Amino acid sequence: MSVHTQKPPWLKKRLPSGPAYESVREILKNCHLHTVCQEARCPNQWECYTARTATFLIMGPSCTRNCRFCAVTHGMVHPLDSLEPSRVANAAKDLDLSYVVITSVTRDDLPDGGAGHFAATILAVRERIPEAGIEVLIPDFQGNPEALRLVLNARPDVLNHNVETVPRLYLAVRPEAVYLRSIDVIRQAGDMAPHIQTKSGLMLGLGEASEEIRRTLTDLRNAGCRILTLGQYLQPSSEQLPVERFVPPEEFDDWKAEALNMGFLKVASGPFVRSSYHAGELSQKRFSGCLTGDDCDKGNAGNIMDHQ
Repeated sequence: MSVHTQKPPWLKKRLPSGPAYESVREILKNCHLHTVCQEARCPNQWECYTARTATFLIMGPSCTRNCRFCAVTHGMVHPLDSLEPSRVANAAKDLDLSYVVITSVTRDDLPDGGAGHFAATILAVRERIPEAGIEVLIPDFQGNPEALRLVLNARPDVLNHNVETVPRLYLAVRPEAVYLRSIDVIRQAGDMAPHIQTKSGLMLGLGEASEEIRRTLTDLRNAGCRILTLGQYLQPSSEQLPVERFVPPEEFDDWKAEALNMGFLKVASGPFVRSSYHAGELSQKRFSGCLTGDDCDKGNAGNIMDHQ
C-alpha cells in the first residue's frame, strides 16, 4: 500500500487546534525542545497538544539508526546539550504535567548510548516537580547493562523499551536492532530494579501473523514485562515502509483481552495507541484496564502524557 492509500473510517479523526495547542507549541519553542510528537509525525499530536501534553525527545532530532518505520531524521548528530535536562524540567513545570514522558533518538555514537543524559533529565524533573510521575522510553543502549543500570538508578517510575514488531520482520523494519537484545533489556530492567514497572509495545499492520504476535507477547511476559501497548502502524511518508494491513478495532480488543489473560497487568490496544498512550493512567495501580482506543476519547485521548 502506498502512503496515499485511503484509510478506513476508524482511522479518521478531527484535528483540533486553538489556544491550548498554540500555547504548547510556544512553550516547547521557547525552551528549544524537540518532541517525538513532531519529529515522528504522530497522528495524535493535535489532540495531545490541545490537552497540553507532549513527549519530550532528548539528545537532538537526529538518530544514528535508520529504522524503516520511523520518520525521525537519520544522519548527522550533535553534541549533547548539558542544559537540556533543566529545559525539559522547566517545560514540564510550565505545562503543569503530573506525568512526564521522556524518550530519545538512538545515539550509538555515545559510549553509554546517552544513558547519563537520560539520568540527568530524570533527576532534573524530579527536582523541579517532585510529585510528578516519570516514564522513560529508552533505546537498547546496544545491550550495555551498565548504561541501563545508570537510567534505573535515577528511579523513573516506568522503564519502557519497545520491541516494535515480531522477530521475522526485524531485518525489514529495524535492520540495526536485535530482537533478543530488546527482550533482554526488559528482562534486565526487571532483575535490576523490580520496583520499577517495565513496559513495551508493538505496531500491527506490518505483515505479522497472529501466531507471531502471540509468540512475541509470550516472550515479553516471560521477560517480566508488565505494561503493553498495541497500535496500528501508519506510514509517516513515502520514505517509510508501507502499511500491509489496517487492523480493525475489534481485533485490537481481542488482542487486549488475550494479553491480559497472558498476565500483562495493563494493556492499551487500539488503532491510535502509541507507545506512550495514556501513559499516566497505565502506570497507576488503580488503573482498571479499560483503554482500548475509541473509549479513551473522553478526556486526554492523546498518545502521550496523562495531564491531571
